[in-house]
Order: sequence, then C-alpha cells, then structure tokens
Amino acid sequence: MVARPLPVENGVSTRAWAASVNGKSRQIIIRDHDILLDVLRDGVGTLGAKRGCDMGTCGCCSVLIDGEPKLSCMTLAVEAEGCEITTVEGLADGHHLHPIQTMFAECGGSQCGFCTPGFLVVCAALLESNPSPTREEAAGAIEGNLCRCTGYQQIVDSIMEASEIITSNERLVSTTRPASNPDPEYGG
Repeated sequence: MVARPLPVENGVSTRAWAASVNGKSRQIIIRDHDILLDVLRDGVGTLGAKRGCDMGTCGCCSVLIDGEPKLSCMTLAVEAEGCEITTVEGLADGHHLHPIQTMFAECGGSQCGFCTPGFLVVCAALLESNPSPTREEAAGAIEGNLCRCTGYQQIVDSIMEASEIITSNERLVSTTRPASNPDPEYGG
C-alpha cells in the first residue's frame, strides 16, 4: 500500500511528514494543522483508531507514541513526527494476537467494538510498563477510555487474564487464521 497524500487546499501550508507507524516507515504530505488521527486514518490507512468525541474525553482514538498512550484526536501530527506510533493494528505479532487482544475476546471485554481499539492500546501500554498490575491499577489505567456497553468489569478481567499469560510466559495457542492479519498491507 502506498501512502497517499492528504487533500491540500490552495494557500494552506504543507510539509513532508515521516514517522514509523506499526514498525513501518511512513512518509506523506500533511497540512501543518492536521491532527494525528486524520493522518493515521486518511493518510497512512490505519483505521483502528476511531473518531469518537474529538475532544479528548472518550479514548477511542488512543495510540502509542514512543510507547506512551496518547489521544490522537488531540495531537497535532507534527508533534509525532519522527516518532514510533503504534495503533491497534500494530499490537499483534504477525498472525499472533497480543495477549490483551486474546483476553478481550475470551473475557467479553469487547461488546459493540467501537471503543475497543483505544482500550487495547492503553491496556497493552499498561502491561508493557507493569506486567502484574493490581485490579485497582488496571482500572486506573483505563479511566480515560469510555465504554457504553461493558460496565468495565470485563475489561479489567481481560487485563488481569492477559497479565497472567504475560507473567507466566505461557504461550497462547493461536486461534487466528493467517488471513486474519490486521495489517492493511497484508495481502493474504
């Protein structure tokens, strides 16, 4: 997939933008005022981060910038230039889901699915920095993300189960087929 430039209006200042998105170098032309969410979705083609509130209150647009969870609807793309950006599409290891993705499916952490990408990214960051969180730490890590369906209990359960897998070095048996690779460039 070739990154396509965003539409540019006459008289609007543009610039070349480069970053690593899900481990791949990306270069596109952006407007100086473009927000990261639009660049990721419309310019790079990663559709996992969702547009929810556009005010930084729901967490649907959460991505990792250099390993830290950030709201892409509140981040100018120029602020993330040269950074390593991870969206939900980048959490899987090839065909193998991240333990938090597997546990969301197993524990019912995902209901309608709209908020799920933001939760998964934030949960993965928590487990990277603290592989053995308490239930209180898990609940605290997700307090910037809103879900209207689950009541959060299943999400905290998912975090705790993923923590067990990560700390036990248990190998998950993959239930995903190779064709289910979430990478938009994957052709199989």
